[in-house]
Amino acid sequence: MLSSCSDQPAGMAVNEDADVALSQLTTRTYDFNEWLDSEYATELDFHPLTKTSQGIKSDYGELDDVSEQALDRKMAWRGDSVARMRAEFDRAELDVEGQLSWDLWEYQLEIATLNLPFRRHAYIFGRNGPQSRLPNRLINNHRVDSVSDMEAYVSRLRQSRRYMSQYLDRAKLSVSDGIRAPFFDYDQAIREVKRIITGAPFTEEGSSALWSDVNEKISSLRDRDMIDEAEAAKLANGAEDALLNYLKPGFDDVLAWLESDRVNASEIAQGASSLPNGNDYYSVRLQTMTTLPMGADEIHVLGISEVARIHEEMKVIKRVVGFEGSLQDFFGFLREDDQFYFETNDQGRADYLALAEVHLTQMYTRLPDYFGILPKAGLEVKRVESFRETAGGAAHYRRGTKDGSRPGTFYVHLTDMRAAAVNRLENLSYHEGVPGHHMQRSIQTELENIPQFRTNGGYTAYSEGWGLYAELLGKEMGGYNDPFADMGRLSGELWRAVRLVVDTGIHTKDWTQAKAVNYALANSPRPDSSVRSEVRRYFNNPGQATAYKIGMLKIIEYREKAEAQLGEQFDIKEFHDTVLGSGPIPMMALEAQVDRWVSRTLNK
Repeated sequence: MLSSCSDQPAGMAVNEDADVALSQLTTRTYDFNEWLDSEYATELDFHPLTKTSQGIKSDYGELDDVSEQALDRKMAWRGDSVARMRAEFDRAELDVEGQLSWDLWEYQLEIATLNLPFRRHAYIFGRNGPQSRLPNRLINNHRVDSVSDMEAYVSRLRQSRRYMSQYLDRAKLSVSDGIRAPFFDYDQAIREVKRIITGAPFTEEGSSALWSDVNEKISSLRDRDMIDEAEAAKLANGAEDALLNYLKPGFDDVLAWLESDRVNASEIAQGASSLPNGNDYYSVRLQTMTTLPMGADEIHVLGISEVARIHEEMKVIKRVVGFEGSLQDFFGFLREDDQFYFETNDQGRADYLALAEVHLTQMYTRLPDYFGILPKAGLEVKRVESFRETAGGAAHYRRGTKDGSRPGTFYVHLTDMRAAAVNRLENLSYHEGVPGHHMQRSIQTELENIPQFRTNGGYTAYSEGWGLYAELLGKEMGGYNDPFADMGRLSGELWRAVRLVVDTGIHTKDWTQAKAVNYALANSPRPDSSVRSEVRRYFNNPGQATAYKIGMLKIIEYREKAEAQLGEQFDIKEFHDTVLGSGPIPMMALEAQVDRWVSRTLNK
């Protein structure tokens, strides 16, 4: 179990050996960090695509080995790495951050070991499966700055059939164990595969997303006079051959299997409890996602309580805006009234993106009053690419690279503007942008003097808890001056409370898709198409949706405890820097970090 590091005193006793002892701790921790960076480099060798997402160009022409045999090799390496760490270093000889790094390296093995028996329970071709993830990574992460970079792109296209075949083999192994994705995952994956292989060079209807990307990247080389027309044609011909003779057959194989096995998927979606050892699987998922020893029943009851509490806050806003009728009537008004939506056309989408930029620009000016550590990376707001866009899909964030070559990106699904309420855009901008994900993850990436596995890794409860906390913090920082915008903030928080009820209901209480949808619609103002998309997401990814509210509540708890202990000595900037200054960590470790900061402050 992860240690809280609380056995390390906040400050060393003052004596004649203090400086020497501190120097020894610092030196040994430096050596340990160097060792961890070397180990993390070895871990990245298992994942060339992850290297690319971090802006690293080694193994640039390779795709990951995603076979079960490769997973076994990585698991064996992880166990060996922890064993070597224990043999080569002494935890007691490290400073506080070094001890935390030790604990996190062990914790990763612990969580991997807990999840190992349930390796085949994950739905391969579900939401964000390799059928959309691979094209997304090639288009958005594989930067082409030279001819060799483009040749690496083509090399990856040539490996795509092997890559997709390995995932297909794993999906078949899951089926042999009695594990199938819900029917709607099959349907979505089939649609996504068809989108990828529609358009040139596969068909005559327009240009496919990958072919457009290939030509844009080759044209960029040509525009910079790095290649001539003949060389451009050679690169394009090589890419076309790879798309037609490697990628398309690989996607065709997946499509054929999905269409043939679709008939075996139940027309009634079922939760984790229906899977082999499903209850144990869900318990492990909750522990993995929340990083806390919380059970499903506890989370379910907490969710019901939070829904009721937030409803009472919403009733206040209902009275403020003069709406007459029940809270459910108010929800219907928010879903249906045209004032809360831009038109579903190009102008409406452009207006939505522009308004997000306005919210973010205003928030940037307020950050120095609440944070000492500020992000350096840029941020852009973009519509999700058409090949992976879904009506009502959840907005999300993709971090940039440490070298600044790729900014952070706040992505939104805009195919159906009736699923993108304008009064929720302010809190969404704070969650995905600043002071939320972009701020937290950019600061994490830019941290110095901690091992690279910590500047690049993450824990859902921490990151999503921070994102939801950032929505609330936005109010404290002067946002939500329009009561309907504040209702949007409460709607966002309410939705995360609804998730606690719905996720545990689906996976431990046999809730059907219809029951989950009906509960969510009755208890929140979220648009219908968004609710249905979200509920499908919870069937697909058990436990993940619980992490947001749990993480937020814990951050608020730690802040309130610090405020009570410090009184007038409490400094909001120092609190936030404490939360963000060590990168993502499990919630109990975060509590220990805050406790140490409180202790240091009291002892000044």
